[in-house]
Amino acid sequence: MKKKTAAQRSLDKIPYLQYIGNMEKTHALATLAALAQETRLDIFRLLVQAGHGGLPVGQIGERLGLPSATLSFHLAQLKQAGLISFHRKSRSLIYAVNYPAMTGLMDYLAENCCRLGDGREACCHGALGGPGSGTIESSANIGKEVKP
Repeated sequence: MKKKTAAQRSLDKIPYLQYIGNMEKTHALATLAALAQETRLDIFRLLVQAGHGGLPVGQIGERLGLPSATLSFHLAQLKQAGLISFHRKSRSLIYAVNYPAMTGLMDYLAENCCRLGDGREACCHGALGGPGSGTIESSANIGKEVKP
């Protein structure tokens, strides 16, 4: 069995998930499913922009124009997927991104990049913010054909 990186192990840190055979793939699918909804993706991206300090739940709702019940539901889904966490600061709940889980998911997705042995090992170079890329690939390129 191949040894996992620290980022990959972060996907297994949710208490109810243990690495058993295909569990890593199952968790990656659950994490992607949590992000495959417009409101949750907006919340997650806002929290990524906020950085490690996170945002109070009230500010998240105000910035995205979401009613409390809707926001609460979507925050719970993201929390259950392990993508965000919260802590209490006085009377406020502060939500923040679980960066090791986010990085672990990105690493999992790129883990086998260009491993078919066709000599194009550099196809993922820079796609995930690697050396020389400057940024993560633009979302404008999602779904477009990439030519070698």
